[in-house]
Amino acid sequence: MNHPDCTSSSPGRLAGKVAIVSGSTQSLGADIARGLVAAGARVMTLGLGAEAGESIARELGEAGAFIETDITDDAQIDRAIAATLRRFGRLDLLINNACIYADDGLASTREQWARLLDVNLVSAAIFAQKAAPLLPRGGVIVNLGSTGGKFGAAGRALYPASKAALQQFTRNLAVALAPDGIRAVTVSPAWTWSPSLEQLASGSIDIADRVGAAVHPLGRVGRGHEIAQVVAFLCSVEASWITGVDIPVDGGFSILGPDQGVSPREWFNRLG
Repeated sequence: MNHPDCTSSSPGRLAGKVAIVSGSTQSLGADIARGLVAAGARVMTLGLGAEAGESIARELGEAGAFIETDITDDAQIDRAIAATLRRFGRLDLLINNACIYADDGLASTREQWARLLDVNLVSAAIFAQKAAPLLPRGGVIVNLGSTGGKFGAAGRALYPASKAALQQFTRNLAVALAPDGIRAVTVSPAWTWSPSLEQLASGSIDIADRVGAAVHPLGRVGRGHEIAQVVAFLCSVEASWITGVDIPVDGGFSILGPDQGVSPREWFNRLG
């Protein structure tokens, strides 16, 4: 199915803004960095893996930079913020995108719980804590949620719990920062083309779209640049009256119930 390529829409909407994007050396984080730069922002990309990070920074040109950062280390968060201020002179936007997916469901150990929550929830909260005093009025914090944090799923526990908690943290954050004119929102994608989906689909985006059509009313999986465009909008003055909420960028995934949007008659007819 065709999909709109809107990566270059509204150029300049973020002119003069500076963003930090965690977990932006590949996949969705890299797409978000590209989208912010396309909208006029300058971006400090963060992640693990210097080679991949430097590659993204080169692609972004003068508007981009990279510093290898383990967000579970407070000192490295401080270093990343300081590097951003040295390079670009200010900080307006924080995009907490970094996360890990390892999840053995109810069989997960205490150590697995602690590790995943540290990356997906606690580190995002600490990054917000450290960045917020530097953000001007009009500053924005975007936390990447997931449809996984909204629904039950067998075999999973850690990742959905972290994303559900991140949404609640964002609501609290929005209320706390509102007097300073700073907004906080979550963006929750559904299935989005990424290394994990690529592996499941044997490298074929057409296969991913065909499988994804069963659970997304728009008939395919998402593309990273589509999520990036929404992040760029939420970071702009055009979204100045939006805070504390989750924006589902999910092709309609979250509007379906267990019946997948078809009537009981259809389910009985499928039994023949």
